Amino acid sequence: MKNWSSLIGPALGLLLTACGDGAILVKDSDQGGVVVYPYRPQHGTLLSSFRKDAMRLIDQKCPRGHTIVREGETKGRLRQASPLAGSSDVVEERRWGIQFDCK
Repeated sequence: MKNWSSLIGPALGLLLTACGDGAILVKDSDQGGVVVYPYRPQHGTLLSSFRKDAMRLIDQKCPRGHTIVREGETKGRLRQASPLAGSSDVVEERRWGIQFDCK
């Protein structure tokens, strides 16, 4: 039988992906996980306002500290930016991923 955190994590990740554009925990395990967040290339990944949110998620997951295993650009998405039907305003969102291990 799976524990609740392994069931709630992916479900919450899907819910947050559908509702918002911030940092989300997309892979969760007892040893660590992967957090992704959107960024703009002209601002870089370190200056993204969502990086602080991503690091906060990691700190909550790993209260005794963590080690970043790797980070890099991950699969983004295209979304319609205009609320008007029939509009062709499409925005490409780029996403940055951080894989981490808890100590």
